[in-house]
Amino acid sequence: MEPIPMYKPLIEKEEIDAAKEALEMGWLGMGSYVAKFEESIKQYVGATNKYVAAVSTGHAALHLGLLVAGVGRGDEVIITSFNNVADFQAILATGAEPVFCDIDDNTLCIDLQKAEELVSPKTKAIIVMDYGCMLCDHDSVEAFAHKYDLRVIHDAAHSFGSKYKGKMIGSFSDICMFSFDPVKNITCIDGGTLIVETGEELRMIHEMRLIGMGQPSAVMYKNQRAWTYEVQRIGFRYHMANLHAAIGLAQLKKMKIITESRRLAARYLSEELRRTPEIITPKTDFHDTTPFLYYIRLPEGKREGFREHLRTRGIDTGIHWQPGHWFALFKGCKKSDLSATDRVGKEIVSLPFHSRMSTETLDRIIDAIKSFFA
Repeated sequence: MEPIPMYKPLIEKEEIDAAKEALEMGWLGMGSYVAKFEESIKQYVGATNKYVAAVSTGHAALHLGLLVAGVGRGDEVIITSFNNVADFQAILATGAEPVFCDIDDNTLCIDLQKAEELVSPKTKAIIVMDYGCMLCDHDSVEAFAHKYDLRVIHDAAHSFGSKYKGKMIGSFSDICMFSFDPVKNITCIDGGTLIVETGEELRMIHEMRLIGMGQPSAVMYKNQRAWTYEVQRIGFRYHMANLHAAIGLAQLKKMKIITESRRLAARYLSEELRRTPEIITPKTDFHDTTPFLYYIRLPEGKREGFREHLRTRGIDTGIHWQPGHWFALFKGCKKSDLSATDRVGKEIVSLPFHSRMSTETLDRIIDAIKSFFA
């Protein structure tokens, strides 16, 4: 029987043709496809009054977003410990310190009541992440940031294509980042975008993503280079390549089928797995979301046996994530009570989840899970 992997990108003829065309063009760096990708993202999410910059990875987007927010040495950034290491490392890369906040037990997103306890004179920003198929309470996030005069970096790595109260993710946040790595809803092989409020913030990103060079992006978007330029700020090798943008454009055209197929698969899994009382499923009907991953929570102590049970049936699983305060590098970080994070960190399991999953594949996963509890 064919193994069922955790992730499976939707790579078809369109992506292969796009890659071939980009390679045959012969301009392998940042160029015309990147400009088209940025504009397509802007139109898709409805960020018509904002500015979009494509970069090499989601981590690069987080790092640059923090720098745009003015985060630096001696500052503190509030973030959930239940998050990806990329966020924590991006904070450290600015010279600031992560301050770990607990999560809400239902949404697995930030618990703003506990975040209140963490605000200090050093707090410069807050990172809020939409998790899996769940969205933050972004109205409350905005009110919290206004109350304490904080910048908000919205980590929307999991929520591209979703809506919050009818508004597309990416259209309303202070600073919003997307990730398009190999396992996300759409992939550029690797890539990310930042969506910011002002032209000045965009100019900062344009310089920082090209090792500080003030070379106009408009020139490079014509598949050309300017050979004279100024360097006024620190920079990084964070630009997106034409090849990656070309694949991203092909993927973006499939967002309707990606969204519909993922939503249907998530609903099917929830409907079936809710009949197994030992399992906690996501508390959502997936309305207006494009789910990135599908997770369940198991009774403590059951996870490794469960994963081995599925492994013997050719079904992969994952853990998203080990909480940040469990890692040696972050053990000394300031933190709130993290009881929900500690509990969820021991219970969470990610199931295989792809675009265009067949009912046969879903049933095989469901049957394996039920057989474990039988």
